[in-house]
Amino acid sequence: MVAEDASGDVADVGDVHPPAPTEAWPPVMGVARVGRRTKDLAKRILPGEIAVIDHEDLDTVATESLIAAGVVAVVNAAPCISGRYPNAGPLLLPAAGVAVLDGVGAEVMEVIDDGTAIALDADRIVAYTDPEHPEGQVIAEGERQDIGTFGVVLEKARTTMGAELQRFAENTLTYIQREGHLLVDEPDIPEIDVDFKGRQVLVVVRGVDYKKDLELLRRSGYLKEQKPLLVGVDGGADAFLEMGMVPDVIIGDMDSVSERALRCGAALVVHGYADGRAPGSQLLDELGLDHVVFASVGTSEDIAMLMAYERGAELIVAVGTHSHMVDFLDKGRPGMASTFLVRLKVGPILVDAKGVNRLYTTHVGARDLLPLAVAAIITMIIIAVVSEPIRTVVRGLVLPLR
Repeated sequence: MVAEDASGDVADVGDVHPPAPTEAWPPVMGVARVGRRTKDLAKRILPGEIAVIDHEDLDTVATESLIAAGVVAVVNAAPCISGRYPNAGPLLLPAAGVAVLDGVGAEVMEVIDDGTAIALDADRIVAYTDPEHPEGQVIAEGERQDIGTFGVVLEKARTTMGAELQRFAENTLTYIQREGHLLVDEPDIPEIDVDFKGRQVLVVVRGVDYKKDLELLRRSGYLKEQKPLLVGVDGGADAFLEMGMVPDVIIGDMDSVSERALRCGAALVVHGYADGRAPGSQLLDELGLDHVVFASVGTSEDIAMLMAYERGAELIVAVGTHSHMVDFLDKGRPGMASTFLVRLKVGPILVDAKGVNRLYTTHVGARDLLPLAVAAIITMIIIAVVSEPIRTVVRGLVLPLR
């Protein structure tokens, strides 16, 4: 068997001997793709390959991106669920039929070369790098995970999360005391050639179920009827393009936005930090794209909402936003002070559409169709009774029968 990677390199796995099956976990074989940033790796990995990552507490969005890429297995140098908090995202992997080996150790990122043919044999990684040993060599070991083993760790995390919750709350309160001025200050918002005043603004963030929620808003007719300004926060901009829409504004670090989105004509606002750093500016300068910097201690979705609010938006509809402790711990943040303060400020015009797809379904059952059919028949009878041309046609059909 021959597999070709995204860069054109070819790994030959046809002359190797895969491990013998085990009763608990059958062996999984494929080409390894190694990456320290899961979201970047998900963009280049091919279906049938094995993702090798170093991502403690693998979050739901990253998990979904790996599943969508078609991986057959995930090797994680760190624990997918550390037990600090109830992180349920990794359970999606075994539920989708993806094999998982985690807790392998940081050295695995150096031991496995990108494009190497490997196999997961129970809790071992077998590499096929030496043609003289087609049976392969064991190079690392970890913990094989499934829904059951993940469930044990998750349940333990639920019972011991009190300490983590206390730390999170303390950090949030500390930063609120420091950043409380956000509620009353007028932020220094950069000028862009987009008029928010009196408009509804749809802000899309790359969060859990963000594509499903955006699709539901599209199918509901909201986008056609209200024609809101479209604001994509980092990868949220690509969600608009995938549905045939062009964002008006893209805000964020610019580290998870495709070049296609960056060149779509949207106004580009780079999220700068309090210490003066603005990593996204360097990327846009290299691409030759005009942009402005919005310096703020908050998150990119926070400054997107602040910009809409301060520029006079009538309503802000948010999709995929992060709003609770697990969301923020998934992102590696110790607290949510800025988000809490921003939500207080923009609250009167904010509608959070996160998870709306779980409340609304569009399937039509037989019980729905029956009243519709009856109403249609009654309507046709009424039209036939009151319409002179139709009565004439009916009489013409009936007379020969007499």
